[in-house]
Amino acid sequence: MTMPSATLTFLFAIERGAPAPLTQHRTKAAVPFGGKYRVIDFTLANCLHSGLRQVLVLTQYKSHSLHKHLRDAWSVFNAELGEFITSVPPQMRAGDGWYGGVLDALRQNRYLIERSRAEQLLLLDGGLVYRMDYAELVRFHVEQGAGVTVAVRPAGGAFPGGDVMLHGEAEHITGLGPPPDPAATFDAPMGVYVVDKALLLAEIDSLAAAEAEATPRASAESPPGAGTDLATHLLAPLLGRETVCAYRFGGERGRVTPDRYWSDLGSTDAYFRANMALLEAAPPLDLYQPDWNILTYQGQYPPARTVPGATSGNEGIFVNSMLAAGTVIRGGGVSHSVLFPLVEVEDGAIVDEAILFEGVKVGPGAQIRRCICDKDVVIGPGERIGFDRGADEARFHVSADGIVVIPKGRRV
Repeated sequence: MTMPSATLTFLFAIERGAPAPLTQHRTKAAVPFGGKYRVIDFTLANCLHSGLRQVLVLTQYKSHSLHKHLRDAWSVFNAELGEFITSVPPQMRAGDGWYGGVLDALRQNRYLIERSRAEQLLLLDGGLVYRMDYAELVRFHVEQGAGVTVAVRPAGGAFPGGDVMLHGEAEHITGLGPPPDPAATFDAPMGVYVVDKALLLAEIDSLAAAEAEATPRASAESPPGAGTDLATHLLAPLLGRETVCAYRFGGERGRVTPDRYWSDLGSTDAYFRANMALLEAAPPLDLYQPDWNILTYQGQYPPARTVPGATSGNEGIFVNSMLAAGTVIRGGGVSHSVLFPLVEVEDGAIVDEAILFEGVKVGPGAQIRRCICDKDVVIGPGERIGFDRGADEARFHVSADGIVVIPKGRRV
């Protein structure tokens, strides 16, 4: 088999999604993660390391920051060699509305599929965090002679009625939903699909029509969600008449250390836990594997540093935390926290179990804990956040687990 460079990749970043309210001003794929990255960096890094050099990023919901990030961080492919990462907002080639979901997005961009010389299409959700060698997935797909291959992960536990689970014989999927044996284990789709080009072109019109019936036409004021449930809308009609295979995530195939980490960041709490997990002694997601680095944009900022406080003279300290470039701790203390670039923590301030986005300033004597501060938030001197849930709920969004989220640009 040839290398998968001929595989055309569609990366979907068209949803608002969770974790709200961090998606109030940006699409989920553009949400900052891990002290320096954006969520989409993980999927794009997988493409880069897997030898995939033709990537179309379908964008829609509040996509300006995502477009800017793609320009600044991912202008790395060589157009002279036929390589590209290209943003594709709705083009109105088939209809005059927004993308009505993933299948409608494919229908609207059918001309891009038709003119591609690729034999397979890789369909990816851009709002997930994981590391995966897509080249091995494509090889598996061809080896099995499959029409569609879906990457799956163990779901575990009882069958949750709201999710789509897969079951079948060996790698071949024979049904969706709970298997006949209630004690059997389940596999869940993880937002990664390989589809033969000819098959997708043959199916796309009928599938898109069904999707359009299920998804009301959206207005410019209310763009539709992603409709990323390809397991139901793409796989179900093909079962029994095409070879549909499951590829087990985290196996021995591929060049990535099989850490088996996958997160959909499906809520504020899931997002918070995923960031905090990076601070564990042996984190479940390995950001330090040298041959699978995660590319991103980094501003030309000075190194992070600690300095004594101007009033107290105490040295700034940090314990078990991530500090990005340009961060300065002036006599304050930071513990078990993730700080993005250009954060300032002033004299006597305490930051504990917090995520501070770029440009956040924590004033003298302020105390914040179990808190997410969006970009350019300013915490005034002596403020206490994360200690009194009732008082926090009167001012901010507070998650089910008690995580306080302070919106972008807020002065507290």
